[in-house]
Amino acid sequence: MKRSLLGLALVLGLLAAVPVVAHHSFSAEFDNTKPIVLKGYVTKVDWTNPHVWIYFNVKDQKSGQMTKWGFEMGPPHLLQGSGWTNKSLKIGDEIEVGGFLAKNGSNRMSVNNQVGVKFAATGQAVGRGGAALNNATQ
Repeated sequence: MKRSLLGLALVLGLLAAVPVVAHHSFSAEFDNTKPIVLKGYVTKVDWTNPHVWIYFNVKDQKSGQMTKWGFEMGPPHLLQGSGWTNKSLKIGDEIEVGGFLAKNGSNRMSVNNQVGVKFAATGQAVGRGGAALNNATQ
């Protein structure tokens, strides 16, 4: 009996020590009633699970200052299935991104699959692949 309790305590202790990565739903973090389209320059690409994040600098039209923004896309394996790679966007690329604002007011958004990501100069779609499929209709 003591041995099985000790084993159980050891297993529970190990599980408690493992960091947990929380996954969220679209509606928990983003507001589908607040669409936005921004244009800016890619500064960083985080090609990681559970979602790909791309960061870009956006020039404020009133002040002229650059503001850092980030947008969430789907997981890497789904993006790869639709033609994306971790090299689809390069640092310095000028892009236009359509998405939905974060509920907490931060400079974050989730890509809208109907607008997606485009190269600003040509209007050529880089692709879609937002975190919430068809999130515009939710």
